[in-house]
Amino acid sequence: MENKVVIYWFRRDLRTEDNKGLQQALASGLPVLPIFIFDTEILDQLTDPYDRRVDYIHQALISINETLHKYQSTLQVYHGKPSEVFKKIITQYQVQAVYCNRDYEPQSIKRDQIVQTFLEEHAIYFYDFKDQVIFDQNEIVKADGLPYTVYTPYAKKWRTELQPEHYTTAKTDLNNLYKAIPQEIPALSDFGFKKTDLVFQKPEPDLEIIKDYALYRDFPALDRTSHLGIALRFGTISIRECVSFAIKHNDTWLSELIWREFFMQILYHFPKVVHHSFKVQYDYIQWRNNEEEFQLWCKGETGYPIVDAGMRQLNSTGFMHNRVRMIVASFLCKHLLIDWRWGEAYFAEKLLDYDLSANNGNWQWAAGCGCDAAPYFRIFNPTAQTQKFDKNLQYIKKWNPDFQQSLLPPIVQHETARKRALQVYKKALDDFNK
Repeated sequence: MENKVVIYWFRRDLRTEDNKGLQQALASGLPVLPIFIFDTEILDQLTDPYDRRVDYIHQALISINETLHKYQSTLQVYHGKPSEVFKKIITQYQVQAVYCNRDYEPQSIKRDQIVQTFLEEHAIYFYDFKDQVIFDQNEIVKADGLPYTVYTPYAKKWRTELQPEHYTTAKTDLNNLYKAIPQEIPALSDFGFKKTDLVFQKPEPDLEIIKDYALYRDFPALDRTSHLGIALRFGTISIRECVSFAIKHNDTWLSELIWREFFMQILYHFPKVVHHSFKVQYDYIQWRNNEEEFQLWCKGETGYPIVDAGMRQLNSTGFMHNRVRMIVASFLCKHLLIDWRWGEAYFAEKLLDYDLSANNGNWQWAAGCGCDAAPYFRIFNPTAQTQKFDKNLQYIKKWNPDFQQSLLPPIVQHETARKRALQVYKKALDDFNK
């Protein structure tokens, strides 16, 4: 068995710089063995071997490994259930402790509890740290200690509590890594996935975009959003770096970063939202759930040009502009009366920047059933949204170029759909109150 080590377990923090958990591991006084686990319980749910997200992770790991090689160390990459992987690791090394950064999703919390219990049975400490958020689970709460369920007071308290130390860079000294012969990480094909067209680049905020974020973020043809969703999702950029940049350059972007944390703490405190409406009365909605109409929505064949452009952009690239996400989500839930969970699951399958808390929170917002949702009677008119945000049809022409020649009739008339949605939603609330 090798000498005494502590393990650093990379998860949603795929970077060596400004990494709180890694910083703590390196300060432990023992050599740090860095590992990553391709979790089969997650990968087995991905049906398409051409998954850009897995490729993104893989390329980010290659980048980390190249950095580690400069310090005569290497990244140990495993494939399997984390609990089973750790059973193997402790037979190879004298593991004194495992360090990682905290995760807030229900399945991740369960995974960590299983791993922690196993390690403690073998007298191995398990330490997790706050890294992917500025404020942890219970750091921004109401005076009575209960979590906020409305964004505005949450954001106000968040801003009030924010101090420079909250977004100060975590300095790391990589000289304390476990020395090992440099190795290349396994190929994507070893895990059953294929190389994609994605090219990983070290992410950083773009000043030209962020400084004018409030002016241009709603116009999809301009494509003036940060494109840092995937980097924040997998931690290839630090939230502290983003918040520091936002404070200096654009308050509206800072508000969006606070929304991210708001939805994370909602998911942590109310894990039921994964499968149920935050507002229970909206689980009484009698969704139509027409499978044929759902498939037309998925394919971008609804006859509404901006909806179809958005879905085609998503299917082609794994990305959809933020304003268009709201339009297509509202259309599915309100115009077609299809359960928001169907749309949420489709986005989960397709979005490069898929993040459970944000995806769930935004879909519930669009459906009117979330903790701080748009009222149910707010129903986006796709035509009016087009006139306001894509009046020259540049976005539509890019992603739905044949819309003018298309013989696709609108899947439903706006006014008819609007009236139907109002009736169905009102009946659900009436039934709940009986």
